[in-house]
Amino acid sequence: MYIQDIQLKDFRNYKELQVSFSKNINIFLGNNAQGKTNLLEGIYLTAMAKSFKTMRDREMIRFGESFCKVKTDCIIGGETHTTEILITKEGKKGIKINGVKVQKITELLERIYIIIFSPEDLKIVKDEPEKRRRFVDQELCLIKPGYFHALNNYKRALKQRNTYLKEDLIENSVLDIWDMELAKYGSRVVSERNAFIGKIDKISGEIHHKISGGRENLSVKYEPSTTVSHNMEESFYHLLKEKRNDDIRSRTTGMGPHKDDIKISAGEIDLRKFGSQGQQRTAALSLKLSEIKLIEEEMGEKPILLLDDVLSELDHERQSFLIHSLGGNQLFITTADLSGKVARELPEGKIFKISEGQIEIEI
Repeated sequence: MYIQDIQLKDFRNYKELQVSFSKNINIFLGNNAQGKTNLLEGIYLTAMAKSFKTMRDREMIRFGESFCKVKTDCIIGGETHTTEILITKEGKKGIKINGVKVQKITELLERIYIIIFSPEDLKIVKDEPEKRRRFVDQELCLIKPGYFHALNNYKRALKQRNTYLKEDLIENSVLDIWDMELAKYGSRVVSERNAFIGKIDKISGEIHHKISGGRENLSVKYEPSTTVSHNMEESFYHLLKEKRNDDIRSRTTGMGPHKDDIKISAGEIDLRKFGSQGQQRTAALSLKLSEIKLIEEEMGEKPILLLDDVLSELDHERQSFLIHSLGGNQLFITTADLSGKVARELPEGKIFKISEGQIEIEI
């Protein structure tokens, strides 16, 4: 699986662009604000139907234009698959696969496996729980399209319940409706997260042992705000009823998957609170690499990897480990500078220079 080429029309700072890629490694050199990350965003959009930079689709439209379009050709199993996404300034989004309009986003998610690795990912360990939940959710949406459906429905029900909790008059019969919805979809979310984190714990532990030279043993454990059980839906519903008066007083839902966290430890040290910056970054790198390994095991495919200015955030030892761990994956790397040591370790591919939304030089 690899992306063969991309076409951009009025996307971010690109008026028009068409470029073909190496199936091995593609490096985009350039100063800040020239369009390197925007190009990765376009690639990500055609795989995930959303941006990794913004929640507002219309922000991806070039200033002064009424729409933007991104089109990629991806080689899957020796066959070319074309994905086209059109976004209007009104916020409407149209998706086509091989010229046929797609009705459900899950149809897109089932085709291409893509992972973004940015400097923000190196903060997964020390940042707020929402960042760790997002890491889990992004991976599960890739490998289990049914999870995408359950998570979106849970978020919808949660938003509606929280809105209702702010009303002056609250009726239990109405809350029952939202509680049943939260229990139905939230139990699926918790169950899938629990199984996923169990797998990540094992894989990341092995990777971390190698990166740390055997000095540390990494542990990744799920910390749900609900109880994980065989009858999750029923127990979740009863817990919501038990906490109902607390929720009415606070005017918000105080428990559920939206409150979950992940405990990340090295031995007895809770790295979220007490880990050094080096320990936290090594743990974050282990988590991201385990994400790649899990997709390969679960889906039988090597995911396409987008590394957005990550190399500059790592020391040479961690850079080398990262590069050598990604052999066989198609890589897209953005960087302002490429050191001689790193360049010598990279596999064969293409190097592009980007300036003001134009690819000036292809090496």
